[in-house]
Amino acid sequence: MSRTRQASRTAVLVCQGRAAADGLIAPRRFADPTAMPLLRPDEREAVQWVRDGVAPRQWQQRIDYETVRASAELIVPRTVAIDDAVRAHPSPQLVILGAGLDGRAWRMPELAGVTVFEVDQPATQQDKRERAAGLSGTPPRFVPVDFGRDRLAEALTAFGHRADLATTWIWEGVVPYLTRAEVAATVTALAACSAPNSRLIVNFQMPATSTKLGRVLARLLMASTGRSSVWANEPWRSTWTPAAMTALLARHGYAVSRDENLLDTARALATPIRHSRSLGHSRVMVADRT
Repeated sequence: MSRTRQASRTAVLVCQGRAAADGLIAPRRFADPTAMPLLRPDEREAVQWVRDGVAPRQWQQRIDYETVRASAELIVPRTVAIDDAVRAHPSPQLVILGAGLDGRAWRMPELAGVTVFEVDQPATQQDKRERAAGLSGTPPRFVPVDFGRDRLAEALTAFGHRADLATTWIWEGVVPYLTRAEVAATVTALAACSAPNSRLIVNFQMPATSTKLGRVLARLLMASTGRSSVWANEPWRSTWTPAAMTALLARHGYAVSRDENLLDTARALATPIRHSRSLGHSRVMVADRT
């Protein structure tokens, strides 16, 4: 959900993380064969370095290697937690908010027969459509939304979403890039489109000074290569405590059934843990509308 009119660079980094981990990290629980095909040839280079486990000596390449490796460490437990929540609560409709280069519509057999919608800003979505042209299977219904101007409910309805049917909402990797007011407004819009038995799966970041410092350091390291950071145009704008997010969802009729931090998930999966603070401050909350 980048605010820019350019395709999201964060979406590419997340996809690189999934591609780097596919078949190598938690292989019995995580797989994403769509990730590598969604990347451009130049974006696959750093992924292959990580998959080979060989850190480049050249400084710029080493920064790319470390960035993709860190992405894989975060993305695997996050993906597993969200996928498990989707599988545990079948719905006739699935909406992925700020979908980026998400591959669930193609890679999850559990979504066969489910109407999948992907919502994103137009530039990122156009980039996604071009990249996904070679993927086999049923594509999602792409719903372009300019979040500064368009009404989410109206946009979804125009593409066939039914507010009288239960919907599973995936809100992954988006909340930090929105202000608190924008997060609250989005929850209001989702609730208006959610029939009873709908499920909201939301990923958010907890307040942490160490996380802010880590992002500043990452930007400085990228700047040392002569390039702008992937987060330069996509800064974080809000963090949430579990209590605050729970209260927000409760005001809109959602009851939290699960709340976990990614560090615990990573430990349960026995995945690599090199950035424990980042994992510990990232959460996945599952809430159902009764």
